[in-house]
Amino acid sequence: MAQCGLYLHVPFCSHKCGYCDFYSVPESAHDTGPLVDRLLDELRTRLNSTHDPITTMFIGGGTPTVLSPDLLARLLEPLTPIAAQPPCIEFTIEANPGTLDDAKVRILARSGVDRISLGAQSFQPGELATLERGHRPDDVAPAVEAARRAGIRRINLDLIFGIPGQTLTTWTDSIDRAIALGVDHLALYGLTYEPGTPLTRRLEAGRIQRCPEQLEREMYLTAVRRAAARGFEQYEISNFARPDHRCRHNLLYWNNEPYIGVGPSAVGCIDGVRYRNVPDIERYVRMIDKSGSAVIETERVTGHRLAAEMVMLRLRLVEGIDAAEFEARAGWNPHTAFAGAIQRCRNLGLLRVTPTHIALTDEGRLLADSIITEFMAELDEPASRPAPI
Repeated sequence: MAQCGLYLHVPFCSHKCGYCDFYSVPESAHDTGPLVDRLLDELRTRLNSTHDPITTMFIGGGTPTVLSPDLLARLLEPLTPIAAQPPCIEFTIEANPGTLDDAKVRILARSGVDRISLGAQSFQPGELATLERGHRPDDVAPAVEAARRAGIRRINLDLIFGIPGQTLTTWTDSIDRAIALGVDHLALYGLTYEPGTPLTRRLEAGRIQRCPEQLEREMYLTAVRRAAARGFEQYEISNFARPDHRCRHNLLYWNNEPYIGVGPSAVGCIDGVRYRNVPDIERYVRMIDKSGSAVIETERVTGHRLAAEMVMLRLRLVEGIDAAEFEARAGWNPHTAFAGAIQRCRNLGLLRVTPTHIALTDEGRLLADSIITEFMAELDEPASRPAPI
């Protein structure tokens, strides 16, 4: 059966965290109601024009749960009937620990939300301050408990390693405190310094220092071992789940399945065409009012482009690249197209290669970006690879 995801981008936050490069704005500086109205307008248009059934839904941002209870309920209303019946199997919303209370989680539960992704990031006050997070470590457990009281039991916690000043001890403590809350999914990300963010400017000014590379390596391997020891399966470089609790929506992205994007800066990909909405609230509102669409660019994802994206995304998955599927969809036999990169990386113990799959080893996942770059280099040398089927 065909499947399609639905993503809604709510760009409002309590405040902008120093490391974040997603399109988001302080909620206090905007009238949130007009944007919610236009989100609903775009949503109706998109749903009326898609032919594939919606199997997963994800509301992200920003922090969607900074919306008032009334606006949150209004945003969720048209999604409730979709969530209530097959083939929809997962409905996730992102939240920050300080933005959830019993009233809001009851709204979420009544609307069909069955999974909450909480941006805990750390259980250490100093590390949260470095990241400019707006919550305290003690806010996380009450948010988890509120969700469970409302009947939402599928909960993910995001944690970040490689924070300036972080130690292996404080990182281990954060992992253990997250697992102790009984959650069924962990997303454990290495801190990245995105161009133009306040955190990167602080780094460039010498006000903070990166974690040593060897320490980051130990943090990652410690996370993998600790999660596995507590019953979490690693299924992607940064994602760990108890059995049957993988994030189905994110898997849809990683497997290059179609998805609808709604909201400022949202991206969607339908029938092999990717589109991106304008990353500006005021322009988004004007464009929706004028034409019902806020798309500013489109791109057809086929051939060489599809092959590159499948390499980039599938190598992140523990299962890796399915050779038969890659050839059927992208047009090249990956064992042949990437023979040089495969041989070099395999000799270094960075790849597991079978007749059916090409996947990173534990050591390879530490060097994923470099390995993907090697694969891309061969893909960009048309003289050295066979023509597509």
